[in-house]
Amino acid sequence: MSEPANYAVFLFPQAIEALGEAIKPYLRAGNAGPHIVCSEVDASGPLFQMTLIGAGPNQERLELELMLPVAMVRLVMSMHGEHDIGFIARGQA
Repeated sequence: MSEPANYAVFLFPQAIEALGEAIKPYLRAGNAGPHIVCSEVDASGPLFQMTLIGAGPNQERLELELMLPVAMVRLVMSMHGEHDIGFIARGQA
């Protein structure tokens, strides 16, 4: 059975700046730039909805929904598992 897809959501730099400290705990650094990893996305309305899965202080499963204006989203990439995003030159893998 294959792993469920995760999504890497990239925001415009101006969006990250406008959201400030509120968005920083959810951003991950990466070769392709800061992004949010989430398990589900919904772009069907004026707000872009992301579902994030995490663990609480006692390792209990937590689910969080973030909603941002659609205009803040620059790119959404589907990925399997959690790994760096991007390409590497052949022979470096």
